[in-house]
Amino acid sequence: MYGCIAVLACMYYPAVAETTSTRQVPNMTSSNSDPRTTNTLDRGCIVRGPRDKKVLALEFTGGYFAEGGDVILDTLKKHNIKGSFFFIGDFYREPKFQELIKRIHAEGHYLGPHSDKHPLYASWENPPKLEITKDEFNKDLDGNMKEIERFGIPPQDARFFIPPFEHYTQEISDWTAERGMVLMNYTGGTRSNADYMQDDDPKFVSSEDMIKSILDYEKKDPDGLNGFLLLTHIGAGPGRTKDKLFNHLDELITELESRGYSFKRVDELLSPSGINR
Repeated sequence: MYGCIAVLACMYYPAVAETTSTRQVPNMTSSNSDPRTTNTLDRGCIVRGPRDKKVLALEFTGGYFAEGGDVILDTLKKHNIKGSFFFIGDFYREPKFQELIKRIHAEGHYLGPHSDKHPLYASWENPPKLEITKDEFNKDLDGNMKEIERFGIPPQDARFFIPPFEHYTQEISDWTAERGMVLMNYTGGTRSNADYMQDDDPKFVSSEDMIKSILDYEKKDPDGLNGFLLLTHIGAGPGRTKDKLFNHLDELITELESRGYSFKRVDELLSPSGINR
């Protein structure tokens, strides 16, 4: 099983088209008329940041496993990079993860919500159908935010929210915005989020192939990886023994830095001040 959840797998989404509506994400887009300086939205959810600069964000989600935590943090520290970590409420509650979370916070990385119990907000259909009521949604997210506050992080510093299973509808975007928060996801087009797959999964993707997919995407997209939200997991669990992507994070970062890329936290990349830097 993998870091997000112990039952269902994250969906793989293709890159989505940019939309013109930004009403669900107030104050999160630039007034500049150049579309490359604004965030890319899908159903009100941010799926990519500004594409006018060679800057991207590294996202790490976690639910039940975190064996890659120290490796990831050591690698980010080596490269002087700040990452963005999104955990479910049960992860924040788990006693064995307490010191890791404190380290993430102390070293200046972003810590945000990923739902409290990792329920399925939307069906697997395309387009997805809403599977949760507004009250259930708010109760779930309230539980997650309460756990984050225990680590000295006020709600205004944990506004960016990745939905469970990275799956959502327009209603989820709207409800998130009503709370003064921002729904975001990962940028589609690579296979980085397949790092949870167990050894016996018929669709198993090796770390080599995941890294290749990232570099191949960088070549074929006119904007490369500019504004990319690159998602991996902080742990894959004992079912994946062949290779773990976090052990190759150093080589991936080194390669991207050699191509001129730099990295920001999601709240820096996606905010107006981050756009204008």
